[in-house]
Amino acid sequence: MRDEALVVRCQLGDRDAFGDLVRAWHQPVERYVGRMLGRADDDVVQEVWLAVVRGLPRLRQPERFAPWLFAIARRAVMNRLRQAYASAESEPITGDLPADGSDTDLVLDRELVDGALAALPRAEREVVLLFYLEDLPLDACAQICDVPVGTVKSRLHRARRLLRAELLRKGYQA
Repeated sequence: MRDEALVVRCQLGDRDAFGDLVRAWHQPVERYVGRMLGRADDDVVQEVWLAVVRGLPRLRQPERFAPWLFAIARRAVMNRLRQAYASAESEPITGDLPADGSDTDLVLDRELVDGALAALPRAEREVVLLFYLEDLPLDACAQICDVPVGTVKSRLHRARRLLRAELLRKGYQA
């Protein structure tokens, strides 16, 4: 309800409300962009917020702000990936960690999981990020990815299987 009220206030011209909205959602957007691209990219995050500023007055369902925001972020990420592919300057993502038993440290576990997430195919990584890390419901994930809910469910199932295999390959002991 808080986001809905902030969106309505923004649509009415309240600049402070937009600041509150950005403070509430900047970190999730930044995290999503960073994980989808495999690295932080402030330019893409800024593109997202610029698109939000331009599109917010036309948002007809303020209660659907989160899926709308992540759909904008997804388009910005896809545009950046297309640009990188076209310029052939993209660098391969590497994330292998030594399996020497030292992965009991929390930081190393996070690096291990981040590396395993980076190894997932883009579609599966996207639904994992939206569903588990951003805590969005299945229907919101489906709307953001522009696929049916059943496709989101199958991608989540495949992603869990691939994550498990990748973590085991990297030496993680359950």
